[in-house]
Amino acid sequence: MPVMKKILFIFTGGTISMKIDPQLGAAVPFLSPEKILAFVPGLERLTEFEIIDFARLPGPHVTPEKMFELSELLNRQLQRSDIDGAVITHGTDTLEETAYLLDLRLDSSKPVAVVGAMRNSSELGWDGPANLKSAVRVVLDAQSGAKGVFVVLNDTIHAASEATKTHTESMNAFQSPNSGPLGVVDKDRILWTSVLAGRVSLPGHPIETRVDLFKMVAGAGERLLRCAVDSGACGLVIEGTGRGNVLPAVLAGIQHALDHNIPVVLASRCGQGRVLDTYGYVGSGKDLRRRGVCFGGSLPGQKARIKLMVVLGMTGSPSEIHRLMEGGMY
Repeated sequence: MPVMKKILFIFTGGTISMKIDPQLGAAVPFLSPEKILAFVPGLERLTEFEIIDFARLPGPHVTPEKMFELSELLNRQLQRSDIDGAVITHGTDTLEETAYLLDLRLDSSKPVAVVGAMRNSSELGWDGPANLKSAVRVVLDAQSGAKGVFVVLNDTIHAASEATKTHTESMNAFQSPNSGPLGVVDKDRILWTSVLAGRVSLPGHPIETRVDLFKMVAGAGERLLRCAVDSGACGLVIEGTGRGNVLPAVLAGIQHALDHNIPVVLASRCGQGRVLDTYGYVGSGKDLRRRGVCFGGSLPGQKARIKLMVVLGMTGSPSEIHRLMEGGMY
């Protein structure tokens, strides 16, 4: 008889742990990890498991510092010979950022799945238990190793570098806009449909959290960028328009950052595609590249920011920052 694998559950809070507070008339963190897992039918027949009650935080309360602390805990626990993989619960509002930081810093070939819920336990169709069981099946699958961190919701398997929340409450909120999902959970089977190419792994270093994100809109100027630089920012991410372009009035703020040796990374505010130096006018991608701005590929702004935090924890060399930020497909 084969030996049953052992999974580590790390609970951090989120909607999956919430119920309606009758006095507030709104959902708040409430359920313990044990109570949540009690709703997952047949779990004990699938795997042995251990629980770490890391936090009970709503998604917006999870800071980069907490994400780093979680990644350190995860890497330590995965070194144990008796742990075969991990499932981490998380609030969906910042789930994609935490999952991506965990993926960048993962120092193990053991599979990890981050999971959440779009509905709380007081609502009809609470999806938390089903998402947890799907995540367990993914982590237990023989083909899950050495693929980094997965995001698993609604029976769909996403790469952490690709997954993003695209709807405020739909059960199908999480999508992989650029490459599509890696696979699906079909009852008790995992159907892998694609392979992620160019995954970036940058384990073993601290992070620099003083990175600010700015979104380009019509009429934007340099004021907020200058404020960020002058108040201690160590890196900036710009969500440009279209292919990666900014308004001429913003350029002085970007140049102010570059003149102070603060790296600036360009992403796009569009939901799909990558930034490139296609255009040559003032404020275009080609103009920004000429000035020394890094390109964030297909990463959305929030993930480019996470990656820059990790990269700045590794090096202060401008050439190395460029190499690491623009390395791989993401």
